Amino acid sequence: MARDAVVHLIDDDDAVRQAVAFLLTTSGFAVRVYESAPAFLDALPTVQPGCIVTDVRMPEMDGLELQRQLKTRGIGLPVIVITGHGDVPLAVEAMKAGAVDFLEKPFSDDKLLSAIRVAIDRHAREAERADEIAAIRSKLEALSPREREVLDGLVAGLPNKTIAYDLKISARTVEVHRANLMARMGAASLADLVRMAFVIRAGLR
Repeated sequence: MARDAVVHLIDDDDAVRQAVAFLLTTSGFAVRVYESAPAFLDALPTVQPGCIVTDVRMPEMDGLELQRQLKTRGIGLPVIVITGHGDVPLAVEAMKAGAVDFLEKPFSDDKLLSAIRVAIDRHAREAERADEIAAIRSKLEALSPREREVLDGLVAGLPNKTIAYDLKISARTVEVHRANLMARMGAASLADLVRMAFVIRAGLR
C-alpha cells in the first residue's frame, strides 16, 4: 500500500465522520475529513493522493455529482461510496460512474478497511503504469521515422530480412536500426523492446 496515501472522508454526519476517522487513524491511515462534497472540492488544490470515502446521499451534493465534478476536473482518486439500504440503486449508479466499491450500512470495520486498502493499492499500481507508459511514449517519440518502421516490423515478429525487403533497405541497415532502437529505448533484449511496444498499445485502449 502507498505509504503517503491519504483517506479523504466525506460525510455530512458529524458522528459518522468522527467514528470512521477514529477507526482509520487507529488502523494506521492518514485521514482528512470534510463535512460536504463542496468542502472537499474547495480543498482540491491541497488534496494528497490516496482514496475518497464518501456518503452517497448528502444534502448539498450527492456522491454521483461529486464523481461528475471529479471527472470534469481530471481527478483520478478512487472513490468508495457508503450507502444506506434504500440508496443501493444510487450506489450502483455511482459504480457505473467509476466508483471502485460501495459499502451498505451497517458494514464491518474490516470490510471498510479492506476496501480502502484495495482501492489505494489499485490506484498506486495504475499510477506506476501511467508513469511507465509516459516514459516509453517519450522514448518512442524521439525515434526517427525509419526506426519506428523497423520497430513495427520487429513487433510484428518479422525477421530482419523481411523487414529489409519491405522497407527496401539492406539487412545490415535493419541490424543497425535495431541496435539503435535497443539503445534509445533502454531495452535489455528484443523481448523487452516488444514488451514496451505492447505496453503502449494496451495503454491506448
